[in-house]
Amino acid sequence: MDRPALLEVRGARKRFGDVVALDGVDLRVGRGEWVGLLGPNGAGKTTLVRAIAGRVRLDAGSVARTGDGASAVRPLGLVPQDVALYPFLTARENLEVFGALYGVERTALAERVAWALDWTGLAARARARTVTFSGGMRRRLNLACAVLHRPPLVLLDEPTEGVDPQSRERLFGMLDELRAAGTALLHTTHQLGEAEGVCERIIIIDRGRIVAEGAPEALVERTLGRAHEAVVTLDRPPPADLLVAGARAHGRTLRVGLADVALDLPVLLGRVRAAGCACEDLRVVRPDLEAVFLHLTGRELRE
Repeated sequence: MDRPALLEVRGARKRFGDVVALDGVDLRVGRGEWVGLLGPNGAGKTTLVRAIAGRVRLDAGSVARTGDGASAVRPLGLVPQDVALYPFLTARENLEVFGALYGVERTALAERVAWALDWTGLAARARARTVTFSGGMRRRLNLACAVLHRPPLVLLDEPTEGVDPQSRERLFGMLDELRAAGTALLHTTHQLGEAEGVCERIIIIDRGRIVAEGAPEALVERTLGRAHEAVVTLDRPPPADLLVAGARAHGRTLRVGLADVALDLPVLLGRVRAAGCACEDLRVVRPDLEAVFLHLTGRELRE
C-alpha cells in the first residue's frame, strides 16, 4: 500500500476474564482509504474500535494514530451508532458545542459551522431544534459534528442505521467527499451489501482474529471462486432426486451451484422438468460478501 498510514494496530490482545476479545490483531488504514470492518456479534469489533479510540487499554500490542501537519494533534473523529446530539439545541448550537469540545479555535468555528450546515443541507434548518429533525437529518448532523475539527481518521459505527435510502445515499456522498479529500474511514457495519458497495477494502474479524482481508471482489473470488448459483422456486418441495451434487433445499426453494451458467442451467431445468416439478421463479446469483461472511464465520446465531 503506497498511502501513508493514518492508523496502525499491531498485535492487539485483550481479555475480559475468560473471554478473549482480541487475539493478536494487526490492522492498517491508509490516507483516503475507506475500510469496512465486519464480524458477527462478539467477534471483537467493538473492543477493537474502543481500543483505537483510546477507551480500552490493550493487554498487549499497540495502536498508533498519526496525522499530518496541524491535524496530528486531533487525529480522530467518532460517529457512534446511537446519534450523539443535544436534542433541545438547534443544529447550529450543536455544531458550536461539538466544535468547541473538539478544540476548534473560536476564530475558525463560525466558518466551520457555516461549512457544515451547507455540507449537510441543513442551512435552512440551522435554528431548528434537532428534536424536530428526521432520522436522516440527525445522522447528517451527527456526522458533521464528528468532523468539524477535520480529523484525518474517522471511525464510523453503523452510520446509516435506521435511515431511508435517500438519506443513506446522501450520507454516502458526504463520506465519499471526506475520503476524496484524504480522510481515512474505518466503517463498522452489519449491512454487508452496504459495505460491499462503498468500501474499497474489507476486514472480517471473528473470535478476536482477522480471518480475511481484501478488496470486496477479490475477497469473494479468493474465498468462494467465480461459480454462480441458481435459486429456483418450485411449485412444491423438491424431491430427493434433485438434491444431488451439493444442491440445497429450503421449503420450495432449491439452490444449486453452477460452474458454467450457459451449460449447467439448461441441464438443471431439464432435471426439474424430469422430476415433475414446475419452475415458478428463477434467479442466477454470484457469490457476494454475505456468502463469504457466512462461509468464514458460520451460520449459528450469536447473541
